[in-house]
Amino acid sequence: MSEAFPLAEAAGRKAMHRLLPFLLLMYVLAFLDRANIGFAQKALQGDTGLSDAAFAFGAGVFFIGYALFEVPSNLALHRVGARIWMCRIMVTWGLVSAAMAWVQSPTSFYALRFLLGVAEAGFFPGIIYYLTQWFPQSARARAIGVFYFGAPLAFIFGGPLSGFLIDLHGTFGLAGWKWLFLVEGALASIVGVWAYWYLVDKPEDASWLEADERRALAAAIRLDAHEAAAHGPRDAFAALLDRRVLMYAVIYALIQMSVYGVIFFLPQQVASIVGAKVGLKVGLLAAVPWLCAVALTWFVPRRADRVGSHRAWTVRLLVMSGLGIAVSGIAGSAGGSIGAVVAMLGLCCAASGFIAAQPLFWTFPARDLAGVASASGIALINSLGGLGGFFAPMLRAAADRSFASHAAGLELLGLASLAAALLVFIVVPRVRAREAGSFEPPASRVR
Repeated sequence: MSEAFPLAEAAGRKAMHRLLPFLLLMYVLAFLDRANIGFAQKALQGDTGLSDAAFAFGAGVFFIGYALFEVPSNLALHRVGARIWMCRIMVTWGLVSAAMAWVQSPTSFYALRFLLGVAEAGFFPGIIYYLTQWFPQSARARAIGVFYFGAPLAFIFGGPLSGFLIDLHGTFGLAGWKWLFLVEGALASIVGVWAYWYLVDKPEDASWLEADERRALAAAIRLDAHEAAAHGPRDAFAALLDRRVLMYAVIYALIQMSVYGVIFFLPQQVASIVGAKVGLKVGLLAAVPWLCAVALTWFVPRRADRVGSHRAWTVRLLVMSGLGIAVSGIAGSAGGSIGAVVAMLGLCCAASGFIAAQPLFWTFPARDLAGVASASGIALINSLGGLGGFFAPMLRAAADRSFASHAAGLELLGLASLAAALLVFIVVPRVRAREAGSFEPPASRVR
């Protein structure tokens, strides 16, 4: 049996090279679609009369539609396969995103943001579930880590792109924020059609793998699924009520509060720090924290897979993120050149921490769930966790108003990240490390 493991490793490397760049492109567009509202904020509010409270509610209501349809969407993906369902998700969200160019009132803003959440529901948990069908536990953090590059890359390249599109204001009679939604929505729909022809549902169907590689990789995946099924929920409904799944959802909600409480306001925060208006310059500066996030997300999951320290690294990263968020608010409010530098360093720590922590986090439920239970459990964690993205903008705005300080909301978000770190430390058990990068089951290595 041991001769199958080199074949599984070779097949896994081929799958990483073949699938992950395309999945990464998909996630860049998904994250860009969520974050572009921050670039459009001031111009959109100026043209439509949206108040700050209305904008915060509309930014967050996306997650209500998203949460309601996460589980049904992921169960549909489990039934029909990723290539069909990911095509459906991306095409519909691209069309709704482009329709944001016609927002004229708070009501239309709320409706389209809600519909955008409905259209995109199932994308992220669908990809996480899809990766569990292609990569064993011993390589999963690396695979999910590469996929998570999409979030920082969306800002590294998408920030300047969004700033450039905003600067097109007046071209062909269209406001810059309308160009932003039209172009980025069209890109999502185009890549969605491409996904139908490019993705492969499972290793057994991959024509670009040799027959023995397909068998070896499928066997490694089945072994992990068997281990998860032995001590986890066995069906979709049981996964929805499982105590571990619910605790993971709480942790993820706290993480998402940090993420979306920062990214929805990041362009405006950077503009305030450097004393400039939102445009190409701010887009370039806002990309700096995400460059740091790419570097850390490349290094940490590989290190964690190698030594089996996913839990410890997750705690460290969330603590760094929480402190970075709080420091960015305090230093940014202090003003001056030193305050600006410290605030940007805080944002670098925040973005690096909460992005690099998430691929490690997803190895915890993936270790406990298999089959249809994995599809429903991962979707529930993401949907309930996504509610953190709904509450975060409003909580941040409320804290700023209550304490008459732009630092108060960020300090609250920092506490959310620290609370997530504490729960990971308490809830997630330590797991004995497997051999570095190996697809081999641990029982076969006991001496």
